[in-house]
Amino acid sequence: MRMPDSERRSNGVVLLVALVIVSLIATTVYFREGDRGALHSLRKGTQAFVAPISAAGDWLFTPLLATRNFFGGLGVSREEIDALRQQNTELRASVAELEEARLENQRLQKIVGFVEAAKLDSLGARVIGRPPSAWEGTLLIDRGAADGVKTGMPVLAPEGLLGQTVEVTEHSAKVRLITDQRSGVAALVQSTRAEGVARGSIEGRLSMEYVSRETTVTVGDIILTSGMGGVYPKGLLVGEVASFELNDNDLYPRITVRPTAKFDGIEEVVVLIGAVLQPDLGGTE
Repeated sequence: MRMPDSERRSNGVVLLVALVIVSLIATTVYFREGDRGALHSLRKGTQAFVAPISAAGDWLFTPLLATRNFFGGLGVSREEIDALRQQNTELRASVAELEEARLENQRLQKIVGFVEAAKLDSLGARVIGRPPSAWEGTLLIDRGAADGVKTGMPVLAPEGLLGQTVEVTEHSAKVRLITDQRSGVAALVQSTRAEGVARGSIEGRLSMEYVSRETTVTVGDIILTSGMGGVYPKGLLVGEVASFELNDNDLYPRITVRPTAKFDGIEEVVVLIGAVLQPDLGGTE
């Protein structure tokens, strides 16, 4: 039979009052009896029984609690993780910018050193355009007539001769590379001083023509501009001999030249604004 809610509440109140009365009586007896009283003896016995269990619990759980607290201290909030990631991204971007500036400074120092050694008047420029097809050996730079650039001015890369300006607008100029099929550079072999013309080709290869067959040419010989024709100053580095071939029926030896200038990926150049302006030996546009 189910007991009514009112009766259950009444029984609960009675039980609570009884427990309070018992507790008051036990507390009064405990404080009035001596140290050898029954309640004191019961308390001491209970402590003696529980003490080993408590010690074992401390020995078992204290390392676990310490480990939990240690790793809990290592935890960070989601916001802190996002902030750290953002800082890491910003730092990596700054490092990349500094490295790019360092590399650019190295390239510019090479160009400036070469130009200063040759005592040439020059103007720095950046490459802003490349040929639309592999058959056109030209570049576009960000200097033009407003900067004093004119048609026919030689252009250098950090490693040597790059080409010549062939079209100039107010703020840009097209540079024809020495490997272009319409380009020709009056050149000489450094070791023997034999002269010829370094000419480009449709394939982008550079060869040296009209060198006397009586001249000794060795693979690795340095090719420089000769200064003849008034197009390029004398002594600019063009490249080095990559191969040499001379047959009995040849009027001139067949010499291929490996340009020292790196045409692929070039970013900074120098325009020789003090050079004499003449059309190159490769013909007109």
